[in-house]
Amino acid sequence: MIEFGLKDLLDIFLVTVIIYYFYRLMKESRSINVFIGILVFILIWLIVSQVLEMRLLGSILDKLVSVGVIGVIVLFQSEIRKFLYTLGAHQRMEPLMRLFGARRKDEVDRKAIMPIVAACMSMARDKVGALIVIERGIPLDDLMQTAGELIDASINQRLIENIFYKGAPLHDGAMIISKKRIRAAGCVLPVSHSNEIPKELGLRHRAGMGISEESDAVAIIVSEETGRVSVAVNGEFKLRLSFEDLESILTKEMG
Repeated sequence: MIEFGLKDLLDIFLVTVIIYYFYRLMKESRSINVFIGILVFILIWLIVSQVLEMRLLGSILDKLVSVGVIGVIVLFQSEIRKFLYTLGAHQRMEPLMRLFGARRKDEVDRKAIMPIVAACMSMARDKVGALIVIERGIPLDDLMQTAGELIDASINQRLIENIFYKGAPLHDGAMIISKKRIRAAGCVLPVSHSNEIPKELGLRHRAGMGISEESDAVAIIVSEETGRVSVAVNGEFKLRLSFEDLESILTKEMG
């Protein structure tokens, strides 16, 4: 007789939550077909080895699964990295903290947002290319320290414009803003290879998309060719933004 208790119910629930979370992660990173293929393979492996008890085929699939784990880690290293970062990010613990009386700041500091918006719109008018990344829950320390120039300055419109001024030493890289301060500039970002990015968008847009796919950061892109302002967040673009659009998005995402 099969016994089914509370522990078994909890076990099924946790496995379901983990699978659902990875499903969302794969969907955001455009790897959903690979994820479904892995689930189908696991289902076939369980049927062959546990239900039908085919020893020869089951042993072959067992070997493939043991080797396949390493392949999955290599294939989805960026997604796994994002999952672990998100798991440890303090913002994910806010519901639990509120249960114990911890407060959350709901008001967004407009003094941190308006200089960014004003600088982006000014650069857009002059068709000065720019890529500004705003860190949120997932730390970007590795990008700042290994592929950028540390600055650590207050957010200032003129400073942002001077860094991205044509011919300036750091204008080709990305600026990273963290904790209401400009932490680094000239940073090299991971580039997205998604086929869904419109062909007319250049390398800055692909870099902005790349960092939004691998972290929860908000990337602001100013096109040097068209002067249009875009935002990449959670693996999606918001294109052709006005002053009010950019202010609204930053207010929402940084809140």
